[in-house]
Amino acid sequence: MQKLNFPTYSFRFKNSENKVSIFDVIRKKYVILQPEEWVRQHCVHYLIEEKKYPKSLINVEKTLTINTLKKRYDIVVFNTDGSIFLIVECKAPKIVLKQDTFDQIARYNLALNASFLMVTNGLNHYYCQMDIKNKRYQFLKDIPDYKE
Repeated sequence: MQKLNFPTYSFRFKNSENKVSIFDVIRKKYVILQPEEWVRQHCVHYLIEEKKYPKSLINVEKTLTINTLKKRYDIVVFNTDGSIFLIVECKAPKIVLKQDTFDQIARYNLALNASFLMVTNGLNHYYCQMDIKNKRYQFLKDIPDYKE
């Protein structure tokens, strides 16, 4: 797999029926290693190891309903009160991050009301802080580290 713009992490792999799987520490299972999953796993490790978010507050690949449509988010980080701190949208490295990706995460946030958003293809990362009350956002250099 391609080198990404994240620190180097150690992953557990398994080979079965000519398919390589990677262990997801959040879902506690092996998942087929696709380019988007490679990005997702790097991002999960980044949140845990660099930003110090507890695994117990991180959710991966869950379904949400937006206007009766079922969608799947990549990564959500919760606050301890159950509200949503961060939504992460992961794309494969070959996917160019364009307006439609930002529109997608914005639609998710209409339902989830996260304080922060992150969009990444593993090579480029974009972060923004939401001001839900005033319906504005501000791009950031990074997301904040975990604070208890």
